Amino acid sequence: MTSEEMDALKAAFEMQQSMNAEAFYWWCIAIMFMIHAGFLAYEIGASRVKNALASGMKNILTLSVVIPTFYFFGWWIYNAFPSGLIPTDASYALPWAGTMGPDVQDMATGIFWAAFAMFSATTGSIMSGAVIERIRLSAYLILTVLVGSVLWVLAGAWGWHPSGWLLLDLGYHDVGAAGVVHAVAGFFSLGVLLNLGPRIGKFVNGKAMAIVPHNLPMSLIGLMMIIVGFFGFLGGCIIYNAGATGWTTIYGTPTNLSAFAFNVMMGFAGGVIGAYMTSREPFMTMSGGLAGIITVAAGLDLYYPGLAFLLAIGGGASMPLVGKLVEKMGIDDAVGAVAVHGWCGFLSLVLVGVFASGYPNVAEGAPAISFSGQLISALIMVVIGLVPGYIAAWALKKMGMLRVPPKVEASGLDLVEIPAIPYPERVPARDIVEGTRPADAGSTVATLTPRSA
Repeated sequence: MTSEEMDALKAAFEMQQSMNAEAFYWWCIAIMFMIHAGFLAYEIGASRVKNALASGMKNILTLSVVIPTFYFFGWWIYNAFPSGLIPTDASYALPWAGTMGPDVQDMATGIFWAAFAMFSATTGSIMSGAVIERIRLSAYLILTVLVGSVLWVLAGAWGWHPSGWLLLDLGYHDVGAAGVVHAVAGFFSLGVLLNLGPRIGKFVNGKAMAIVPHNLPMSLIGLMMIIVGFFGFLGGCIIYNAGATGWTTIYGTPTNLSAFAFNVMMGFAGGVIGAYMTSREPFMTMSGGLAGIITVAAGLDLYYPGLAFLLAIGGGASMPLVGKLVEKMGIDDAVGAVAVHGWCGFLSLVLVGVFASGYPNVAEGAPAISFSGQLISALIMVVIGLVPGYIAAWALKKMGMLRVPPKVEASGLDLVEIPAIPYPERVPARDIVEGTRPADAGSTVATLTPRSA
C-alpha cells in the first residue's frame, strides 16, 4: 500500500469516527427532548384541571426561550468564565463567530452546543413544576432564562470546563451534572418559592393541605418519560473520543457507557425503593427513581454498582422527608423539586467526597477528589442557585410581576392566560371548584364531578 493510499485510508477512518461521534450526540439530544415531554405530562397531571394547560404551556415555552438565549450568550458564558467572574477571551463562542454556524469542517461545535442547550432547558423545567398554579407566565420565562442561560452555565464553567477553577483548585467531580444542573436549579427554585408564596388554600391555620393532582396516572407516566430522557442527558455527559482514547468523562478521565449503565440502573431501582419506604405514595415513589439517579450521578464513573444501589436507597428515602421539611417551613413546592433536585444534587456531590476521596480526577498537577473540596463545591452550587433566584424573584415581586392576582388564581390560569379548555367534553375548567383536604388524610385520589349538560 502506497503512502497516498495510507493517508486516504487514515482520512476516511478519521471522518467515520467524527461522524460516529456526531451521530451519538445527535441522538442524545433527541432523547433529551423526552425529558421535556415528561415534564409537560407530569406537571399537567399534577395541576388541577383549571391550570392544566397553563402548566403545559410553560414547558413548551421553556425550550423556546432557552435555546436562543443560550445561543446568543449562554455558550459564551460557559467558555468565558471558567476562572471566576472575570471573563477570558472566548470570541469563538460569540453568536457572530464563524464557529457558531454551519461549517463542513467543524463536526463538533454545533452538536456540543445543542447538547448543552438541552441541559439548560432542563434547569428551567425543574423550576417549572415547583411554581405551578400561581406564577405569571412572563415572570417564569424571565427566571427560566436566568437559571437556564446564565446561572447553571456559570456553574458548569467552574465545575465542568477543563479550566474551571472548582476543578483545578478543589478537585471537583460531577460527571452526571448533579451539582451544576440539579443542585443549582433546585435551590434556584427554592429562592423563587420563598418570594412566590404558597397556592391559595395550601395552608389553612398553619396546617399544610394536600392540593391533589387532577390526573395522577399522567404524572406517573411523565416521570417515567423523564427517566427515559435521562439516558440521553447522561449520554451527553460522556465524551466520545476518536482513535485509541475511547470514552472519557467530561474531565478526560477514562470511563464508558457500560459503567454509566450499571449505576444509572441501580440508582433508579434504589431510589424507587427508598422513596417507597418513606412515603408509600405513588408520586413520591416514582420521583424516587429520579432522586436515586441524581444521588449517584456525580460519581457514575466511580461507584461499585452495589454501593450505588445503597446510596440511591438513602437518597430516595431522604427525599420525601426533605420535601415534608420544606412544607413544614411554609413553602409550597408543588412537585418536590427542591427535595428531588436541590437536596439530592447536593447530597450527590458530598457522597463522592465521602466514597471517592483521594481518587485522581483530572490531569497531573490538579488535586484529587476530596471531601472538603466536594463539600465546598456543593455549598457554592447552593449559593449560585439560591441567592440569584431569591433576588430575581424578589425584584419581580416588588414590581408586581411575579404572581397572578388572587381572582385569577381562584378562577384558574387557563381561563385567563390560555384560550383553550383541556377537557371540553367532560370537565370544563370553569366548573372546577377549588378544594383541599388535610395533607395526612390518606388517598391522593380526587373525584371531580362535571356540571350536568
